[in-house]
Amino acid sequence: MATRVTAEKSPESDGTSVALVTGSTRGIGRAVAWRLAADGRRVAINHAHDEIAARAALEALRRDHPQSDPILVRADVTDAKAAKGLVHSVLKRYGRLDVLVTGVGPMVVQSASETTPEEWREMMAGNADSAFYVISAALPALRENSGCIVTIGSLNVELARGADQHAAYNAAKAALVVLTRSLARSEGEYGVRVNMVSPGIIETESTPKGVIRDMPSRIPLGRLGRPDEVAEAVAFLVSESAGYISGSVLTVAGGLWV
Repeated sequence: MATRVTAEKSPESDGTSVALVTGSTRGIGRAVAWRLAADGRRVAINHAHDEIAARAALEALRRDHPQSDPILVRADVTDAKAAKGLVHSVLKRYGRLDVLVTGVGPMVVQSASETTPEEWREMMAGNADSAFYVISAALPALRENSGCIVTIGSLNVELARGADQHAAYNAAKAALVVLTRSLARSEGEYGVRVNMVSPGIIETESTPKGVIRDMPSRIPLGRLGRPDEVAEAVAFLVSESAGYISGSVLTVAGGLWV
C-alpha cells in the first residue's frame, strides 16, 4: 500500500519531542496518541484502512491537543516499504523522531488446528512483522535523540505459555517479546530504551459484549481496563522517570492471571 500523509506544512525541528504511534486511530493506540500529545509532544498517527474513522481521529486530536501539531499517515505497516515510507513522512514533517509505539496488533480467536495458513500469516504480519519493519526504519532517527520504543504485547505473553484459542496470536506476541528484549540489549549503547506494555482485558469499541458481561467477576479489581490506563503505562515508560528501565514488560491487567 502506498503511504499517504495528511499534513499542511513542513516546519524544521525546534527540539520538541515527536512521537509516532502505529494503529492509532481507535482503541488503545488512539488513547496512547492522545496521552503523548497531552505531555506536549508532537504526534503522528497512523492507519491502514478506515479513512473516515482516521480523519475523524485526526480532527479530534487537533481539537483536543492543537499544540501536538498532529499528522495522519496512511500506511499498511505489514509491508516493509510502506513502513519505511511512514517513518520518512514523519521525519519530513517534523525533522526528528523521539518516541515510537507499535500499536498494530490484530487478533484471531481460534485453536492451532482451526487456524489456516493465511490466518497464521496475518497474525505474524500484523503483530511481529509490522513492529520489526517500523522499528528498523525508525532506529537511525531514534538513535540520534536517545529515543524510546514501546511495543504492545498481551497478557502473560512473556511467559510463552500455550493458549488453546489464541495460538497464532500468542506466538506472534511471543516473537515480539523477544524482539523487544533483543532491541533493549542492542540499542542500549545508543541510549535507546525499549520496553513492552502488555494489556489485559481492555474495554474498547471492539470488545465483545459477552466479555464485557462475564469477565469482570474473574478480574481481582472487578472490572475491565480502560485504554487510557494502558496509555498511562506507555507514557511512564517513555518519560524521564523511567530513564533506567529497558527490556521490561509492564502488565496492565487488574491482577488477572497473576
